[in-house]
Amino acid sequence: MLLDAGADPNDGESLYHSVESLACTRVLLENGARFDDTNAIYRALDFDELAVLELLLRHGADPNWPARNPPLTDWGSPLLWAIRRRRSRRHVEALLKAGADPSARTPSGVSAYSQALQFGLGDVAELLREHGRAEPISEEEQFVAACARGDEAEAQRIRSRRHDLPTSLPDTQLRLLPDMIADGGDEGAKLMVELGWPIAARGGDWHASALNLAVFRGDAGLTRFLLDHGASWKEEHGHGDNVCGTLSWASSSEPIEGGDWAGCARALLEHGLPQAKPDPEDPEWVLIDGRRKHFSDEVTEVLLGVRDPP
Repeated sequence: MLLDAGADPNDGESLYHSVESLACTRVLLENGARFDDTNAIYRALDFDELAVLELLLRHGADPNWPARNPPLTDWGSPLLWAIRRRRSRRHVEALLKAGADPSARTPSGVSAYSQALQFGLGDVAELLREHGRAEPISEEEQFVAACARGDEAEAQRIRSRRHDLPTSLPDTQLRLLPDMIADGGDEGAKLMVELGWPIAARGGDWHASALNLAVFRGDAGLTRFLLDHGASWKEEHGHGDNVCGTLSWASSSEPIEGGDWAGCARALLEHGLPQAKPDPEDPEWVLIDGRRKHFSDEVTEVLLGVRDPP
């Protein structure tokens, strides 16, 4: 209706946001939406919806469109972003078929092949090998790859020779712990933690620790695992707050369907988060460690000690 009334599909935002709906994306493309400066192809890779990516590529989206703003600039190309998002072999196949450069490297020099291994995507690495892009990788990269795919025996074998691992890894590799958790690579992430990965390493799209990202997801089990291994509710993220702030925003906004933020709150209380006190100026807010916070009703009751554990 809006397009028929003269709305401009090239407003710099609509195509980018439309990729959450295949039908909306199709309507915009059929009405002349262009890809220039939209980052729509990157946004499509944020979701595990192959049909949207294929639709964009059929309409001429550039599979080598250079990233121009953070955090995309940390990776550099749609192919590398697809690997960062731990997308499937079929996603990568679609990009390569459309002309994506299989020799792409991150700004720090990591190849797509090496990155696929380090994110535990063996099938994607095999696909890149089929395109002639396999290369020897260092012992450090082998260690990271073994961790990412959950191969404890191989990781321990390498570490038996390299007692400095993982703490001697550069920040670009240490950030793989939160990066993996951000996109559901929990088994590899747990092995990283068990092998001594610095647990407060920050990464993901908002420069957050693994604990911040687990709480954002409402994953109570993973939250408890990280706390049991030394994570702290005081760990900060790139938006200027700590894990308590993450719990506040996530429990109120519910960004992940089915998240258990009440369970996360219980785990945090058991590991040092101060109990909340009612805010005398506003009954919908509470005070934690001297700071005003707002949570969902259920989480507020847990933090105040009103709701008993299940």
